[in-house]
Amino acid sequence: MPELPEVAALADFLRERTSGHTVRSVEVGSIAALKTFSPSPDALAGGTVSGVARHGKWLDVVVTTLPDGEPLHLVFHLSRGGWVRWSDALPDKPVRPSLGGSSRGAVLALRVRLDDGSGFDLTEAGTRKRLAVHVVHDPAEIEMVASLGAEPLDPAFTTEVLAGLLAARNQQVKGLLRDQRAIAGIGNAYSDEILLVSRFSPYKLTGSFTPEETARLHQAVGDVLREAIAAASGKPAKELKDAKRAGMRVHGRTGQPCPGWNGVPCGDTVHEVSFADRSMQYCPTCQTGGKPLADRRMSKLLR
Repeated sequence: MPELPEVAALADFLRERTSGHTVRSVEVGSIAALKTFSPSPDALAGGTVSGVARHGKWLDVVVTTLPDGEPLHLVFHLSRGGWVRWSDALPDKPVRPSLGGSSRGAVLALRVRLDDGSGFDLTEAGTRKRLAVHVVHDPAEIEMVASLGAEPLDPAFTTEVLAGLLAARNQQVKGLLRDQRAIAGIGNAYSDEILLVSRFSPYKLTGSFTPEETARLHQAVGDVLREAIAAASGKPAKELKDAKRAGMRVHGRTGQPCPGWNGVPCGDTVHEVSFADRSMQYCPTCQTGGKPLADRRMSKLLR
């Protein structure tokens, strides 16, 4: 799933290519992906793209429409299998709407055509279709956008703000970092990276953090996300997934040597804990005092 750094790069990519262009048409390929019906996607046609914004993991293409000049927002969440596919020259053949289906192959969910023949597709691969597309007057009309928590790279996200979130409810720190209502934009991958750099077990309870530990976690959040944004900046959409994978220290690297929380290899290997629909990676030496965490799914298989 694209997280804050990739979504920020996608926003920059789309802003550079769409701003100032007129929307020729918006064609729905997957009815299941469209979560709103009024205004309809057709209402965007004839409007001018005036900007592209990011809200957590959500992308927001702002279209100023005529005759009233009021903006409409094409807001979408790519979820696990969604992606943006740009074309300098889209095919002329119209998109045929469907219910979305359960195909594992990439499904064309939405196509946005611009006045110069360029545009972008929203596609989704896999059988679990979770791509969400909204056309709204205000992004705050979308409950999941309105309820987003603190932006972790905003200057207002201070160590004191993080301390308040840690103290609000005693839970595993991995869960807090992934909670979009607490901190917007961090998911499974970058929470693994942040916890390695800050040297905390993903199971450490938030109520146990000292002021020094809170400051260390806050520093790691900023350092990891800024580093990832810098790595993604300027890359075309089609290269962002590979760039994300290449930049990971522990996430997705089970069994490989740990590069160390500070860039100095620690001599251990990356371990994994598996869940029903995801897994997390960590280093016992750097994060858990050398003790591997129990992998409940593997334990069940070994019984």
